[in-house]
Amino acid sequence: MSKLFYSITPERVLQSLEEFDFHPTGHYLALNSFENRVYDIKLEDGEHLIIKFYRPGRWSKNQIQEEHDFLLELKANDIPVCAPMVLNDGQTIHSAEEVYFAIWPRTGGRSADEFSDEQVQILGRLVARIHNVGDSKISSERICLDSDSYGRLPLKFLLDNQIIPETARNRYQTAVYNISEIYETLAKEIPAHRIHGDCHTGNLLYGDQGWFFLDFDDFLTGPPVQDIWMFFSSRDENGIRQRNLFLDAYRHFRDFHPSWLSLIEPLRALRYIHYAAWIARRWDDPIFPVSFPQFGTESYWEECVTDLEDQLKTIYRSLDKNQGSVFSVPSEYEEEAPLTNEDYFWDLKEDS
Repeated sequence: MSKLFYSITPERVLQSLEEFDFHPTGHYLALNSFENRVYDIKLEDGEHLIIKFYRPGRWSKNQIQEEHDFLLELKANDIPVCAPMVLNDGQTIHSAEEVYFAIWPRTGGRSADEFSDEQVQILGRLVARIHNVGDSKISSERICLDSDSYGRLPLKFLLDNQIIPETARNRYQTAVYNISEIYETLAKEIPAHRIHGDCHTGNLLYGDQGWFFLDFDDFLTGPPVQDIWMFFSSRDENGIRQRNLFLDAYRHFRDFHPSWLSLIEPLRALRYIHYAAWIARRWDDPIFPVSFPQFGTESYWEECVTDLEDQLKTIYRSLDKNQGSVFSVPSEYEEEAPLTNEDYFWDLKEDS
């Protein structure tokens, strides 16, 4: 890990812009981001730019470039995304002391806590168009969202580094294995292509020019429903109604088979697993111990494993008869757990 990433100074940020003939005023605002270091800079002409320094070791230069190329493809197809700027050397990626960075125009707007039905339909059409572009090429650099990348490999990291306490280890491991097996089986017949990967309301802004999709940092190959269920994570009647409205609009531009919805609850569970390992992998970053003081305690892992087991019960109950017959349901998961409408996005408030 480059020392610069943990100690980027305002002077170094401004210098990175000045190297490309931008003229900052010195106005400097650090934006909320755990994964990267992101700053809002005001220029002498009154405009603002965003400069993002990528966390070293997460993505290679080729993987970052593939994200940028996808964004430029989307922009070329008149899809409202915030794409990186191509600078005077013809490139979008540059480096400062082995830390890659990119410069972006600032996109104005606000996040939406809830959507009107009309907005839901607009978003359905936009996401379908993103997926049409995503399905037009194969990703050669980015990971695939599957039971290994979001399930077994995060578990292996947690076990190899002895992060899960012994009191929760066997239960957590069993739950992850079961969830990974279910996802792997259900996903076999479901197509996957390039998607946003982290498409939730925090990565969406509404302004004078309409909607803009932000932060494709988690861009990967995955099932299209991954870019849909996080918009409508609620299990209540209105959440399901709006999701159906979204899909009706989506289908004006692209097919979506109802059976693909079977991945929603397994994807929700894989996100739990991926998230716990994500924190563990970042523990050397001084921001993380301060932001997650309970992480690693026995009470934290007891809550994690209980949540995961409850989610596994929900997964088993969400399977239809044909799907359910494929799996042998462990006796400890036969007891019904009530469906709730909890907010499962405790991980989204600062992560960008």
